Amino acid sequence: MDRQPAVEERILIVEGDITLLDVEAVVNAANKRLQLGGGVAGAIRARGGPAIQEECDRQAPIDVGEAAITGGGNLKAKYVIHAVGPVNGEGDEEAKLARATLSSLRIACNRKIPSLAFPAISTGIYGFPLKKCSQIMLRVSLDFLKENGYPQKVVFCLYGPEAYDVFRKTLASLTS
Repeated sequence: MDRQPAVEERILIVEGDITLLDVEAVVNAANKRLQLGGGVAGAIRARGGPAIQEECDRQAPIDVGEAAITGGGNLKAKYVIHAVGPVNGEGDEEAKLARATLSSLRIACNRKIPSLAFPAISTGIYGFPLKKCSQIMLRVSLDFLKENGYPQKVVFCLYGPEAYDVFRKTLASLTS
């Protein structure tokens, strides 16, 4: 009988460009209108092409904490999951970020998507603190993976060495 990997072995922390990852789905840090603007969304729009925005337009708007799935256009990823995180200062941000993370994981699980990559949702122009983001997103992911077989692998793809370090240290503290 094959050994199931430990939950912490199913989470990978990398630094780089999420649009270049070889995963089944990438998560976009979206806004409620699902408009692909700057940051992660802008990179997805630039690499993925107009088909992604066209699909987003048919599903928008969605609420903070929710997620929607589209095709991946010209990306390596087959799908993009658009998760709406909170704007820092709007109230109840921690619960909203946890819901956005969980909504993305549920879509991946329901679709039996084997590999999923997250950015640090809401830490760009939305101003959410990076360390708090890492604690919430990693805790929610670890808890979800304990109960579910999909996604089989969750990658946190961070932009820059600071974000990479924060997520790496948080994962180590949560799994030690």
